[in-house]
Amino acid sequence: MKFGTFAFGSIEIEGVTYEHDVVVDRGRIRRRKKGPSKSLRSQFGHTPLSEAEDIPWRCGRLVVGTGADGMLPVTDAVIREASRRGIELFIAPTSAAIEELARGSAKTNAILHVTC
Repeated sequence: MKFGTFAFGSIEIEGVTYEHDVVVDRGRIRRRKKGPSKSLRSQFGHTPLSEAEDIPWRCGRLVVGTGADGMLPVTDAVIREASRRGIELFIAPTSAAIEELARGSAKTNAILHVTC
């Protein structure tokens, strides 16, 4: 998968610019639906990535881009679930996550936050 420009609020993947968080699931790109995690916003100060979301678990490695400034919280439950499933979890600011994905394999999925 080819990543282009990443700037606060947008990311380019395979020549298409997305202005929202994205999920890369076995080569397919879809919008991250963070609604199921919104109830945790007051607890984290930001809507976190939680196990309530549709996480692309069918992979050997999951890369989570936590935003331009690395502010997206990832709940402990997501970290535990990745471990339980034997999935390697890589959590970093989105620019570092993109660099990691560029080196990645076909068995890598991702969740990329494009703002904070």
